[in-house]
Amino acid sequence: MNRTLLALLAASILAAPAGAATLGEAIRADMPQLMTLYRDLHANPELSMQEVRTPAKLAAEMKKLGFTVTENVGKTGVVAVMKNGAGPTLMLRADMDGLPIVEQTGLPYASKVRAVARSGVETGVMHGCGHDTHMTAFIGTAKRLAAMKDQWAGTLVMILQPGEETGEGAKAMLDDGLYTRFPKPDAVVAFHDAAALPAGVIGVTPGYALANVDSVDISVRGLGGHGAYPHTTKDPIVLASRIVTTLQTLVSRENDPQQPAVVTVGSFQAGAKHNIISDEARLQLTVRSYTPEVRKKLLDGIRRVARGEAIAAGMPDDKMPVVTIREQEFTPSTFNTEKLSNRAIELFTRQFGAQRVVKTPAVMGGEDFSRFWLADKSIESLIFWVGGTPTATYQAAGGDQSKLPSLHSPFWAPEAETVIATATEAMTIAALDVLKKG
Repeated sequence: MNRTLLALLAASILAAPAGAATLGEAIRADMPQLMTLYRDLHANPELSMQEVRTPAKLAAEMKKLGFTVTENVGKTGVVAVMKNGAGPTLMLRADMDGLPIVEQTGLPYASKVRAVARSGVETGVMHGCGHDTHMTAFIGTAKRLAAMKDQWAGTLVMILQPGEETGEGAKAMLDDGLYTRFPKPDAVVAFHDAAALPAGVIGVTPGYALANVDSVDISVRGLGGHGAYPHTTKDPIVLASRIVTTLQTLVSRENDPQQPAVVTVGSFQAGAKHNIISDEARLQLTVRSYTPEVRKKLLDGIRRVARGEAIAAGMPDDKMPVVTIREQEFTPSTFNTEKLSNRAIELFTRQFGAQRVVKTPAVMGGEDFSRFWLADKSIESLIFWVGGTPTATYQAAGGDQSKLPSLHSPFWAPEAETVIATATEAMTIAALDVLKKG
């Protein structure tokens, strides 16, 4: 941990209420054990919906702390409940899955795990999104709240969610009775480590925080033939190229510029030889938005552009492009409720100091944490950021994210001890506030 951050931590403790120093001291005492757990989780990641070792290990930890634990919720999820008298119900969530990435951090505990993805491809596996810090802080928070039962009242529901990276785990747990088999929460809270913030800095985004994420496939059909005689063919590559170009106008010319939107063609596949015009081109798109209205406008526009360009190219009706919206992979946008967000900013600023708490802009990444609020919009909901980039590294890059490893990078190595300690403290004080007596 760098000297600047240590000084800030010391200052925030001195400026905080008396109870804050006690909490900070307790978390520091927990850190050696938590870091041992972190290194184990980091070295042993599991792919989405294939989590077996991870939930079993963490479920055992929660049982030791006195939680009533149910495993295999939503296939591999864990629900741990602690009842502590009358009061509200709070749900805290951490996600468990790693990514199909070959780790290149050079850490002594770097993952060497290999696994077979559902695509059938063997791959390296890495916690390249920091879910290992999430789970470790989850256990740290559980330890503190179990030890502080005299300071809160109500019901604490802590869940370990599978399959966040594939956008299916939250839905799987909800479909398996998360809100019916277990106490339904009045508030849900989570955090995510961040490459865009210096280590130990907390970011909160009231309102829309993360985007709708849609995956779209377009099969552009044509009539193949010899490359020397293009007039005898209907070239799907030329047509697909027109579609790619026109799609850009959905954002630049049709969407309100005050409403964020992204249409990116991430894959263009066609043909196999220089002198053969193929009979199909395939496009893969990622589409991002915040509101349901903008999402609908973009998806409808993609269908219209694909068909319109095919008509302009003279394609017959039976050769129209096939547009497939991959609804099962859809991740809805994440909304932080204003009341809980603003309260968190107040609490975190009081606890850590104004220099360590910032309002952050919304991002176009996706998070299926959104589903816990969408399942019942009367619930207060918040996911906040905890910076993980070492401060010296961040400052050397001038905060330029293009010069720093990002989440999902094989080089992403957050300053784990700072992330875990900060997140544990932040999650604990947020929980104590929601569950405060009286």
